Amino acid sequence: MAMQAGLFLPQGWRFDLVGIPTQDHWSTISSLAQHVDAGPWSSVWVYDHFHTTPVPSEEATHEAWTLMAALAASTSRVRLGQMCTCMAYRNPAYLAKVAATVDVISGGRTEMGIGAGWYEHEWRAYGYGFPRAGERLAMLREGVEILSQAWRLGVASLDGEHYQVDGAIVRPLPLQEGGIPLWIAGGGEKVTLRIAAQYARYTNFDGSPEGFAHKSEILAEHCRELGTDFDAITRSANYNVTIGATQAEVDERLRVLEERLLPHLGREKTDESIRGARSSLACGTPEQIAERLSAMGEAGLGYGIFYFPEAAYDRSGIELFEREVLPHVGAPELELHVLEDDETIPPRPEEEIADVLRSERDPR
Repeated sequence: MAMQAGLFLPQGWRFDLVGIPTQDHWSTISSLAQHVDAGPWSSVWVYDHFHTTPVPSEEATHEAWTLMAALAASTSRVRLGQMCTCMAYRNPAYLAKVAATVDVISGGRTEMGIGAGWYEHEWRAYGYGFPRAGERLAMLREGVEILSQAWRLGVASLDGEHYQVDGAIVRPLPLQEGGIPLWIAGGGEKVTLRIAAQYARYTNFDGSPEGFAHKSEILAEHCRELGTDFDAITRSANYNVTIGATQAEVDERLRVLEERLLPHLGREKTDESIRGARSSLACGTPEQIAERLSAMGEAGLGYGIFYFPEAAYDRSGIELFEREVLPHVGAPELELHVLEDDETIPPRPEEEIADVLRSERDPR
């Protein structure tokens, strides 16, 4: 199975703009986005984080939806996504409005990655508290209901446990027929994957061969129980890329990354990061990476989203990946139906909306 390919842009949260003057951050991000826009990629992606990780610091971390709007105005072809937006960081009706506006600016190229959130330090620092996992998942479920209503009907109402909206008008509607595609991120087997089975056009979870197979099986079970089409859901995973024409070049990239991270993370966390990079399916020579990713495609992976730690400083790895990996795993772009000026999205039947709102209330 061939797969689509997206690229994460550097935005600071993984110490990937260190040493670049703040006034040059946007030009660094946007020039890479324009490179992707002109190349073989299907999409560009940002993360929804406010602080650096795995440790908070005063290094810059640029806000995801501000970047989304800027990318919408400065690119023309690639899809635009976040992997993933934290549901609780913004009121869902407001988020629906923001995303719809970005979709209009982009000409109908927006993707909505959405998840329950996990970075406790960030939550507490911004005054969101840090609810237990069950509550965060319940917030995700209610928020997804609101997004789905808003983009299909142009109005959303929900008297939920966590969110209450009463006739929130979301106009303009997104340009995309049926609303902005939802990517449900996370591999929680009882709740997250069930939400994905009900609402998602895309999932994003464990990209290891064993983990991917297991999560796929759980997703398929939920789809059978809910009566939804498992084959209609594109499964995606994220991969950190360390590529070189030879093993020596791979090792040198890792050495440079270690050198950049060490002053900020300390020895233990830096070593952990480097071990993680080495264990990625996308670490190695082009031949090795292409073989592993092709196997994942055969296993049903329909979309890979790739992160290059050195992207802000050195594009040679990206260019090598474009030349010698993507041709072996890539797929033609998905067709996008954008509404014409005189075309409208047919409203979802009221009884269908009611069924959606009644279902799946218990996050456990």
